[in-house]
Amino acid sequence: ARSYRGATETLQLSPRVLEGLTALSRHEGGTLFMTLLAAFQALLARYTGLADIIVGSPIANRTRKELEGLIGFFVNSLALRTDLSGDPSFRDLLGRTREVALGAYAHQDVPFDKLVEELRPLRAGDRNPYFQVMFALQNAPHGPLELPGLTVRSLPSRTSSSKFDLTLATRETPDGLRAD
Repeated sequence: ARSYRGATETLQLSPRVLEGLTALSRHEGGTLFMTLLAAFQALLARYTGLADIIVGSPIANRTRKELEGLIGFFVNSLALRTDLSGDPSFRDLLGRTREVALGAYAHQDVPFDKLVEELRPLRAGDRNPYFQVMFALQNAPHGPLELPGLTVRSLPSRTSSSKFDLTLATRETPDGLRAD
């Protein structure tokens, strides 16, 4: 039975580890997102014993220059399905993950709800129809928000509920890579 109870664990990887992951990503023709996703999928495959892994990921969906300055929520969800069969090396898995991600990016403008509507999967009211695991990398550069007459600061999120069975949210920081 679903309870939607949740908790957060945090892991901080050093700047040196982040630099190594970034260098590996570039060397393999991918991105840090692809490398982290491949590692996460390998971990999920090991724990579940499954070779067919689907992970959801949010995407900003601002593919046109004229959308960049607009205020609004344009985020879409991508379902990234990767085949881990055949005991691939990590480099092979990274290549597979890269191809899956590039294919998904090519169709990111299709709203997730429209995809579900067209494909009509078997539905359960308490589950996402395609994935129960979410992965996100926040690496968009942003500085402090400055508004005249206001002091703005980030507050830590204190949530005890979960929308997915498992979410790995990562972000680049001056101290390396933070994973929550």
